[in-house]
Amino acid sequence: MGDKKVSLPAKLINGGVAGLVGVTCVFPIDLAKTRLQNQQGVQVYKGMFDCLAKTVRAEGYFGCYRGAAVNLTLVTPEKAIKLAANDVFRQKLSKDGHLALWGEVLAGCGAGTCQVVVTTPMEMLKIQLQDAGRLAAQRPVAAPTQAAAAPGPAPSLVAPAARRPSATGITANLLKTRGLAGLYRGAGATLMRDVPFSMIYFPLFANLNALGRESAGGQADVQAQAPFWQSFVAGCAAGSVAAVAVTPLDVIKTRLQTLQKGEGEDSYRGIVDCTRRIMRREGPSAFLKGAACRALVIAPLFGIAQGVYFLGVGEAVLGLLG
Repeated sequence: MGDKKVSLPAKLINGGVAGLVGVTCVFPIDLAKTRLQNQQGVQVYKGMFDCLAKTVRAEGYFGCYRGAAVNLTLVTPEKAIKLAANDVFRQKLSKDGHLALWGEVLAGCGAGTCQVVVTTPMEMLKIQLQDAGRLAAQRPVAAPTQAAAAPGPAPSLVAPAARRPSATGITANLLKTRGLAGLYRGAGATLMRDVPFSMIYFPLFANLNALGRESAGGQADVQAQAPFWQSFVAGCAAGSVAAVAVTPLDVIKTRLQTLQKGEGEDSYRGIVDCTRRIMRREGPSAFLKGAACRALVIAPLFGIAQGVYFLGVGEAVLGLLG
């Protein structure tokens, strides 16, 4: 892929289609990840499966897709920018079809930096919608204790129906109260997570995807296209490794971007304050909350993304359009 001319419109279409397919498949696990990472005091969920089971029971099957509309709307430009930027940077940094390891890392760094302009507001809105069910589930947990001394009939364990937040409502409120900066809350933490992720993911994927395609000179034949299964497996493997590696940074980002806190939960003034409070109150293990969920989300997401990307859907669409 290194000395192959990059067709930017085709790469954007490939990235967008890949993002839509991938997010649709793994979004419920991403919702469980967000809710598990935000738990501080009251432990509503014991793990991923418990979280998904309770979500379906309390909110219905489509409750697992809260915030999916935001993701599906913005994941197209987000994934398209990420994959296309990495492709462009790799092409620019390649010499005679060969890209050194430092070039692969630098290309990943550039891709991660470019995507933050879309990723930050997308994550900001998605997290509020995903976490609303967890906050609602906390209310009935405390109800029996609070009403134990009160005479009369036993208290209901069903939380009163709350108005569900919407992406448009959250956006309007943030723009009204905090301006455009409100949508970019946690941008530094997002950058701190996405740049290292891309620096790990893209070089690892490129090397795994080149396995078994060594030319006589000992360098991967960049003109040769990997088969679909190899791109898929390479994307899954590289995605899971990178996802677990940056999970502590993802926990910090999630906590900073969550606007509504549950009873007894901390609010944070910034990255350093968040890190200190989590370490002091919850211990080092809190930084790995949702690690398994992240691996289960990112692995198929990027496996599907790279598989679709290498199938050349964008090129086919452009060909049909003439």
